[in-house]
Amino acid sequence: MDSGENQPREAREPEARSSRGPILRVALVLTLLGGAVAFLLLGGSASDAFVYSKLVDQVMEDPAAFKDRELRVEGQLKAGSIQFREDPCEWRFVIEKAGKEMPVRFPQCVVPDTFRDGMGISVTVQGKLTADGAGFLANQVVPRCPSKYEMQERKKNGEVMPHGDALSSK
Repeated sequence: MDSGENQPREAREPEARSSRGPILRVALVLTLLGGAVAFLLLGGSASDAFVYSKLVDQVMEDPAAFKDRELRVEGQLKAGSIQFREDPCEWRFVIEKAGKEMPVRFPQCVVPDTFRDGMGISVTVQGKLTADGAGFLANQVVPRCPSKYEMQERKKNGEVMPHGDALSSK
C-alpha cells in the first residue's frame, strides 16, 4: 500500500490540512476563552466577583488597607441612627460591631422595606470608604432580618413587631 510518498504534493495536502483542523479549532477556542477570562478579570463589569467582604470592626481597625477598593461591610444597624434627607435624596446611618462604628451615607431615595430602626437588624453595605477612611459611601444596602424564631422570641419579650402581628398565627 502506498503511504502517499509517491503521490503528488497536492494529493497529500488535504490529508495534512484535515489533521490540523481540529488542533486549530481547539487553539482558537482556548484563545477566545482566555481572552474572555482576561476581560472579566481586568474589566469593570465583573467587579462584584472581587469585592472584599468584611465586618465593621475589621475595616475600622485598619481603614487604609481598604482604601480605593470596592468593599462589602457587615454590621448591626445602630438604633436611632437612621436619618433621611429628601433633597437630594440620601440616607445616613451607622453600623457597628465589637465596639467599632462606621457612619454610612447612601445617596439614593429608596431602601428595602425591611430597613427599619429599632429592629436589631444586621446590614451589609457595598461601596467604598470615604477619602478620610472614617465613613462609607454605599451604592447598595442589604438589610438582613432576624429569623422567624428570633422574632418570635422578641415578641414573647414584649417587643413590637415591624410588620404587624403576622407571627401570632404561626
